[in-house]
Amino acid sequence: MSAKRPAVFLDRDGTIIQDAGYLKEPEQVQLLPGSAEAIRQLNVAGIPVVVVSNQSGIARRLLSVDDYRRTEARLEELLAQKGVELAGQFYCPHLPEIDGECECRKPGTLLYRQAADRFGLDLERSWWVGDRLRDVLPAEKLGGRGILVSTGAKEALIPSDARQRFAQVSDLPAAVTLILASQSPHGTG
Repeated sequence: MSAKRPAVFLDRDGTIIQDAGYLKEPEQVQLLPGSAEAIRQLNVAGIPVVVVSNQSGIARRLLSVDDYRRTEARLEELLAQKGVELAGQFYCPHLPEIDGECECRKPGTLLYRQAADRFGLDLERSWWVGDRLRDVLPAEKLGGRGILVSTGAKEALIPSDARQRFAQVSDLPAAVTLILASQSPHGTG
């Protein structure tokens, strides 16, 4: 059996693509500057990239699962046009006020554990990148490292103690630079 690999878990809206609210139409999917190239760097380094996204718009009946799947496919299409691929995409369609508590809504860890099982990933050596605290909290729970990006403009929602626990960078390309530096022989990872 081969050794488990570290992965990079990315939030979607506000990290890879523009946060358009409850994204329903594939035409609304717009890559953030540099995000495809950043993911390509991870592809070249042999690091699997997994997208994990909360999609409460489904529970709120603002979009359907089919709507979400179409935007998911559009993201993969846009990335493929740039020679980039994702290992997988996972999403939580729930909202606690409507559906009750679940283990898949971030910062829950179910989707990450499922991805680890499916792709043979080492969660303790993995990275979490997102624009909200809930995107990176699973890193603490699962033993990995988290990086907050400011592209989603959610910085005001991040408590000061969390700013000390997680690296903060401007965008996904800066996060990938940090991740790859940690993977080098001279890095800390």
